Amino acid sequence: MERPLPASESVASTLPRRQLGRYLRDWRTQAGLTIAEASRLMEWGASTLQRLEKGQADRIRTIDIQELCRIYGIPDNLADGLKGLAQQAAVKSWWHAYGDLIPENFDVYVGLEASAQQLTSYQSELVLGQLQTADYARALNRLGYPDDSDIELERRVQLRLQRQTLTTRKSAPAAVDVVLHESVLHRIVGGAKVMAAQLRHLADIGTKSNVTVRILPFAAGIPLGDPTGPFTILEFGTDSKGKPVEPPVVYVEGFTGDLYLERPADVQRYLQAHECLQRAALDIQTSRHLLRQVAKEFAV
Repeated sequence: MERPLPASESVASTLPRRQLGRYLRDWRTQAGLTIAEASRLMEWGASTLQRLEKGQADRIRTIDIQELCRIYGIPDNLADGLKGLAQQAAVKSWWHAYGDLIPENFDVYVGLEASAQQLTSYQSELVLGQLQTADYARALNRLGYPDDSDIELERRVQLRLQRQTLTTRKSAPAAVDVVLHESVLHRIVGGAKVMAAQLRHLADIGTKSNVTVRILPFAAGIPLGDPTGPFTILEFGTDSKGKPVEPPVVYVEGFTGDLYLERPADVQRYLQAHECLQRAALDIQTSRHLLRQVAKEFAV
């Protein structure tokens, strides 16, 4: 079944601008300022700041973003990232190259994920971040950031675990529907003990009403006839009229940058791809049984 998507390709808000607005709104709130108060400090009308926070501003000046960062007390490293977001072109498919305008350590995806109500994902390499155990995440970060101190490494792990409250919180947790390729179960991260615990965790968390985990077996071959690579579709819920609160986004992670797709045709194609992968995957119960079986093999 197709989900509702924006009918127009010319939606005013684009992802970089929405993310910029989201960060500015959060920091304004932390600073204890109302829109009216912050607008007066900028010598703006309230509607100008409202449009900026909703990602609907037609023209954004970096000097204005810099001043808002000063008013809100935003740290310099984060302010540089926000100024980089302000300079992004208004496009429906955005390639975020690491270190290009936006500092490499500024994570655009995390802010986007935190607002999602539905994550629909296919993972062929690794366990989805939302479902990783601390030890699995720690092993990956140790490889990805070999120069980090133990303190820095632990901070990264805790940030990953903090992100997972999106799907574990008691009030309105986000839904996760993930298809994992069977190769993920056998690709050793952190050793056999870590893998056994990770696979048991996947089997356990898949019993939650908002989390669905299916395994795409080797025997399924290439269901789409062409490899898609890992992807995650983020959806942000609907309003009282059943229209998306924000346009859904397809996130494709890369080694030197990330791709964000917003065009309705692109989003629909990835949704259809996921549905095809679901049909080719094992059912939920069989997937859970396989996870526990492979976990036992690692535990031997």
